[in-house]
Amino acid sequence: MAKNLLIVESPAKSKTLKKFLGRNFDIMATVGHVIDLPKSRIGVDLENDFAPEYVVIEGKDKVLKDLRAAARKAEHVYLAPDPDREGEAIAWHVANSFKTARIGGKVSRIAFNAITKKAVTEAFEHARAIDIDLVNAQQARRVLDRIVGYKVSPFLWQTVARGLSAGRVQSVALRIICEREEEVRNFVPQEYWEIDVLLAKSDGRTFAAKLAKIEGAKPELKDQASAEAAVAELRKQKFEVADIKIGSKKRTPPPPFITSTLQQEAATKLYFAPQKTMRIAQALYEGVDLNVEAGAVGLITYMRTDSVRVEPEAIHEAREYIQQVFGKKYLPSSPRMFKTKKSAQDAHEAIRPTYLEYAPDKIKKSLTKDQYALYSLIWDRFIASQMEAAEYDTVSVDINAGKYLFRASSQNLRFDGYLKLYKESDSNGNGNGNGEAKGEIPPLEKGEKLKAEKFDPSQHFTKPLPRFSEASLVKELESLGIGRPSTYAQIIYTLKQRKYVDLVERRLVPTELGFA
Repeated sequence: MAKNLLIVESPAKSKTLKKFLGRNFDIMATVGHVIDLPKSRIGVDLENDFAPEYVVIEGKDKVLKDLRAAARKAEHVYLAPDPDREGEAIAWHVANSFKTARIGGKVSRIAFNAITKKAVTEAFEHARAIDIDLVNAQQARRVLDRIVGYKVSPFLWQTVARGLSAGRVQSVALRIICEREEEVRNFVPQEYWEIDVLLAKSDGRTFAAKLAKIEGAKPELKDQASAEAAVAELRKQKFEVADIKIGSKKRTPPPPFITSTLQQEAATKLYFAPQKTMRIAQALYEGVDLNVEAGAVGLITYMRTDSVRVEPEAIHEAREYIQQVFGKKYLPSSPRMFKTKKSAQDAHEAIRPTYLEYAPDKIKKSLTKDQYALYSLIWDRFIASQMEAAEYDTVSVDINAGKYLFRASSQNLRFDGYLKLYKESDSNGNGNGNGEAKGEIPPLEKGEKLKAEKFDPSQHFTKPLPRFSEASLVKELESLGIGRPSTYAQIIYTLKQRKYVDLVERRLVPTELGFA
């Protein structure tokens, strides 16, 4: 009896998929692309609507031959490369090679976002024709990349050095890094001074406040002399509580990861380069051997996505987990829904664990150190995204001293909420102060007189925007709509490999070659 044939992109998936499909399926892999533009020439007819010239990739003749041989014997062929533009193009090229070998009429395309029995079963139930629009989108990007590379790279060889390369997105990313470097090098620091004061209540309890305004405007103390003059005048003033604002605020959890935010967070928290993050995520998606009983298990959903959408069933499982592990007070009354950007393709749901029974610590022994770190990050972010908000008690106090106004504020965590499990990494700041002192503030009343016990004038200098880290470059490219998150890892890797940039103290610094 003839078997069905499932063709995937990576052989690593085969063991995981074999568990679901059983003996009625043979599984083979293309091992990436099998057909592409030629390496030795541009391969694009610039005079004929930019028609691409495709050739079989070196070493892939046998792969295609074996696929065709298996397809002839199969009852039905299912093309299941990755569920994105590249995967659609691979499926299209394989299907076209079948047509030339007179294998037709029994070929379908399936796509699954996770390698689970449910996802794979649903994919077979929704088998379809190849999406030619997706294929055309991939071809357009590939042709554009080739034209830019072949037209600009030779110019670099003639004017700078042999072996250099340019790319449609790569060159823009390098320009962004170089422009930021020029800003850093040309930045002239400006001196400014801040004044803190230690204030005391009549019962001796103290707290710190920062000078926020002079005659209703932001202080401009540009040197030591002006700061000392202000302190001398302040010593003559009476300090009185002018306003007290007592409130509360909530901090809601971030959405589950998409490709770009996973790369950013892994770079910041785990010090992973984007390419390393994607390589590990690919392995977690394709399947990891856990134990004799479970075998190979796909642990996360597809890692190339721009959508924060999550399947209702997964949300329900997360909410059950939260109530069981953390208690009812950590569970919101209704599921959290996150809004995906309008520019997103929204083809796949967010990156999340596929099976909540496989908590990171439970399967730690089956994972490498790096797999465990990234899987834990994905797990924690997903679970936290469905948890209750963190709650803070806030106090802000304004203190008048003649024409001077000082401000103090405090923020105390009342309920940790999702912070019990997950804390986002801090974003880059410019370090130029925010005009208020933070710390514990004793109970105060409006009109209450205070004693200034100590003045602390301090010198500061303005700082330029920081050089891009790998994480912040990914964020910048995404915010500018340059390239796609799925390509960022390779772009940054190429810039480093070509010695256009160096990674210095985890910051991207352009080399002389990069500036050239």
